[in-house]
Amino acid sequence: MASLSELPALRNYSKPFGIRFLEYIKKGKLSYKTHQAIALIVTFLAYTCYHATRKTTSIVKSALDPQSPDVGLRFPWRMTYLSSPAEKKRFSWVLGDGWAPFNGSDGSALLGELDVAFLSVYALGMYFSGHLGDRMNLRVFLTVGMVGTGLFTSLFGVGYWAKIHSFYYFLIVQMIAGLFQSTGWPSVVAVVGNWFGKKKRGLIMGIWNAHTSVGNIAGSLIASALLSYGWGWSFVVPGLLIAFVGLLVFLFLPVSPESVGADKEEDEVGSPRKIGEGVTEPLLGSDAEIKETAVGFIEAWKIPGVAPFAFCLFFAKLVAYTFLYWLPYYISHTAIEGKYLSSETAGNLSTFFDIGGVLGGILAGHISDRLDARAITAATFMYCAIPALYFYRTYGHISLVMNIALMFICGMFVNGPYALITTVVSADLGTHSSLRENSKALATVTAIIDGTGSVGAAIGPILTGYISAKSWSAVFMMLMGAALVAGLLLTRLLVAEVVARISESRSQAGGSQPTSQDEELGV
Repeated sequence: MASLSELPALRNYSKPFGIRFLEYIKKGKLSYKTHQAIALIVTFLAYTCYHATRKTTSIVKSALDPQSPDVGLRFPWRMTYLSSPAEKKRFSWVLGDGWAPFNGSDGSALLGELDVAFLSVYALGMYFSGHLGDRMNLRVFLTVGMVGTGLFTSLFGVGYWAKIHSFYYFLIVQMIAGLFQSTGWPSVVAVVGNWFGKKKRGLIMGIWNAHTSVGNIAGSLIASALLSYGWGWSFVVPGLLIAFVGLLVFLFLPVSPESVGADKEEDEVGSPRKIGEGVTEPLLGSDAEIKETAVGFIEAWKIPGVAPFAFCLFFAKLVAYTFLYWLPYYISHTAIEGKYLSSETAGNLSTFFDIGGVLGGILAGHISDRLDARAITAATFMYCAIPALYFYRTYGHISLVMNIALMFICGMFVNGPYALITTVVSADLGTHSSLRENSKALATVTAIIDGTGSVGAAIGPILTGYISAKSWSAVFMMLMGAALVAGLLLTRLLVAEVVARISESRSQAGGSQPTSQDEELGV
């Protein structure tokens, strides 16, 4: 029997203990595809937990705010209706008539301020996290972020048992939680980008990105189920879960093929990236020989395509995160078939938005692969989101079936481009041909794009907190305007992609190739 120390692969590489243990059991090296599968599964679980902890706030809002219906909290999917505002107020006493300081007339505004504090620190931390991620061991970096997220998510819930009613306690805890949360996205995208080349990246990452919606759904169901036992449990349980998965990350996550000594298979080294191969070529090209040094922050901003996609994501995430934080609240405050739904039912119902988001992410990734056109795909989805938002606001109250169907469609068109930009586009740009002698840019580029988007994610919820007090129709007008601007910001890239597609089709007969797109984009 071969001992652990006799395996040659283990002598030359710093492998996670879990990987070494699996190879010891197997008595040989794990295959490249096995490493890929482990990387996908571990990062999927990791970011599912990130979003599950992030989603709990939107569910607990109705328990903290006394104006919400807080009755019938029985899991799962039991429809509880409250027929009138007076009945809603009477039932609010079930969970103690809210929680100070959020049970006053300015409760919605205070909850909105918690959201913006969390997301502002998250956005700011994202820039630093990407910079650090390209310079540190991503496995350790991600583990620290997950354990820290679990700790401070749990501390928010501890306020329930400790009878804490200081707004500043909850504010500070949310801000620190946001800082730890910022470690997640740059890390997981960088790891997946390290393991998968251009071929089918859109489809693979589209399916993988379902972790966002799965996390939202899991967070909604867990938080809703635990509300009846006290809203503190809705934070503590997801907090403990993400800390546990963080330990799994430390034990099993293979950061890159080089870190575990895995030999790249021929089709994973990267498909040919010839100049002029297609409109997205500047987003995908990279040289074969590159130096393992981290790219600078300003240099990353100068990569062609980073700025337009980053600002597009600003408005796309404004829409997506407004739904993330306020959709359950909106549903519980909107009469459907003349009746109001309880907090738990509204939280469960809101998961159809995320289910639609899963399909949207997969479709956007697959379509962008087939067309080899990221900007066209993202812009088209954003434009389609505009009528979807209008129909949901206008006709969603007619019936429960209508509400679910329109919510599903909204989720598909809103989350599709959001998923595409934060995964596939970020990975493409992180291996841009202009980097040449600099390969370690995945986490930095991902952080720039998602960090900029997270600024919009912070602005959307706080604006909604104030605007919704006057008119939900005005909120949806804001969201439709944001979707329009997001699509327009990609116009230059979209036109360049269309021109390149036409040029490519014309050149096929003559055997020539279209020219590089860097000059077309003027960047």
